[in-house]
Amino acid sequence: MQMQNWGYLRSTVEVSTRKKGKKVNVTYVVHPNSRYHIRTMRYEIGDSTVKQLLHLDDSTTWRLKPVMAFEVDLMDRERKRIVQELQDNGYFHFHRDFVSYRADSVAGQNAVDLTLVLHKYRRSEGGDTLHPRYRIGAVTFGGDDTRDSAVHLRRRVLLGNTFVVPGDYYSARGLQNTYTHFGRLQAVKYTSISFKEHTDTALLDCHIQLSTNKPSTVSFLPEGTNTAGDLGAAVTLAYQNRNLFRGSENLSVELRGAFEAIKGLEGYANDNFEEYSAEAKLSFPRFIAPFLPSGFRRRINATSEVSLLYDLQNRPEFHRRVFSVAWRYRWNDANHHDRYQIDLLDLNYIFMPWISQTFREEYLDGTSNRNAILRYNYEDLFIMKWGFGYTYNNGSYALKANVETAGNLLNWTAPLLHLDRNAEGQRKLLGIAFAQYVKGDFDYTRNLQLDGNNALVLHAGFGIAYPYGNSRILPFEKRYFSGGANSVRGWSVRSLGPGGYVSRDGKIDFINQTGDMKLDLNMEYRAHLFWKLNGALFIDAGNIWTLRNYADQPEGQFKLDEFWKQIAVSYGWGIRFNFDYFILRFDMGMKAVNPAYSTSHEHYPLVHPRLSRDFAFHFAVGLPF
Repeated sequence: MQMQNWGYLRSTVEVSTRKKGKKVNVTYVVHPNSRYHIRTMRYEIGDSTVKQLLHLDDSTTWRLKPVMAFEVDLMDRERKRIVQELQDNGYFHFHRDFVSYRADSVAGQNAVDLTLVLHKYRRSEGGDTLHPRYRIGAVTFGGDDTRDSAVHLRRRVLLGNTFVVPGDYYSARGLQNTYTHFGRLQAVKYTSISFKEHTDTALLDCHIQLSTNKPSTVSFLPEGTNTAGDLGAAVTLAYQNRNLFRGSENLSVELRGAFEAIKGLEGYANDNFEEYSAEAKLSFPRFIAPFLPSGFRRRINATSEVSLLYDLQNRPEFHRRVFSVAWRYRWNDANHHDRYQIDLLDLNYIFMPWISQTFREEYLDGTSNRNAILRYNYEDLFIMKWGFGYTYNNGSYALKANVETAGNLLNWTAPLLHLDRNAEGQRKLLGIAFAQYVKGDFDYTRNLQLDGNNALVLHAGFGIAYPYGNSRILPFEKRYFSGGANSVRGWSVRSLGPGGYVSRDGKIDFINQTGDMKLDLNMEYRAHLFWKLNGALFIDAGNIWTLRNYADQPEGQFKLDEFWKQIAVSYGWGIRFNFDYFILRFDMGMKAVNPAYSTSHEHYPLVHPRLSRDFAFHFAVGLPF
């Protein structure tokens, strides 16, 4: 049957069997013979309006043409296209059963004369007629108790998300866009749209029934923490308003407090860690920006967001304060797979009010421990950045790109503002040096679906960041690290690289295991096992590097003729519990090639494995890529 669907109408199959004990070997031999093609293409469409809408005179619009293979899939796709075209142009009752094909084979040739037939509309009282074409009449809205006042959304917001327009022809695409736009409003629980025909005219009245969520919620979330064996607890109190200005604006406020008992730090007055933070976000389900065409605003699913964060951290070694403000846009076209994000403004102020004398002498100011990267990340810092992100995902492959830059506007205006310089020669704003850098991240994922239960997924990720102008070192939050559940899984998080760098001091050396460039290469075979359980086999490769030569990171600088020797490789397997809404992942990785080694056994753990040295276990939520 499948061969006939592909156009091999005279194909045959021979079956032979061979018994061996209680087993039978079955062999199928397929003889496809010659494939049939379309010789002529004709249309039987008795409605001149439909002919005009389908552009019968324009041969480029039709997928079915002479010389094409006589395939069932091609004909089905053409039928779906016709149905979609007519349903988007007023033909409310049109469906696929009104389109059929008549095929006549040509004697002595592997060819078919194909005719597409568009059947007339049959009324319920009998008799065939032309297909009725409907326009939209009145559009009304109702809430939970069917009254307009119960919708709790402004009239302008209701109309802005409705693509069923009075006076326009009925459109199935417009109906779907209406469902999509109302579905993304957090104030709306679900949407139901119904149409009512006028008895004497080709008009459809549309009624949109909306069920709304509770406008406000309060949640309380306690949690336990474990950071490298230091136990603690945290609690979050969150308030959310999903319809602040009756336009489905979402306001969220989170208050968080955390406490952790830190042990093993000698020479410090306090053995505990405390953190308190307050964060507020206000998002609008539309563009909040001037000069944008109304057609663009309606076509695009957009979110505008402003956020405000204050974070207070008190550790035995230091006290840190972080204040940030951000304004960003996110949007996507409902008919495409593209998503975009612009961080129009992102301000971060990092203030270090106190550093203990012990920490300063041991790691910052001591003559034997003067680490430039470490010192830079325990100084006051101001970051003013702008960023752009793009994502494309069609299920088979995904592309993600993000670019951001910081400090350029401040650096350009510094002479006009007469900004002073510090002892290191950096320009200061309000007495604080500002960061200047450019950063780009790129990810590509290819999903090869082998069958319904098996897939091979390939992933490549590359990131690079360069400090310049007012900065010689990247801020710690912008530096790359390698290892962990979403990187090279033979290493624990932040324990790989840069380059061939060998870790020296586990207590504070994580600061040195960061870089300006990152490369990840992953291959993962995924299989469904049973119930909610999936399995995976994977091979990971990658590392991080610095672009400059830092004394505290020997063998860490990227060099074109040597970097390939410093690529780490690991392998392993994992199990995943897919609960639809979320995935619990357990991955077990082993080192295969270790670029940071002292002996040949450490260089190639694949040949000389040692479980205590080379094994890493990872628990995560969600897939790695």
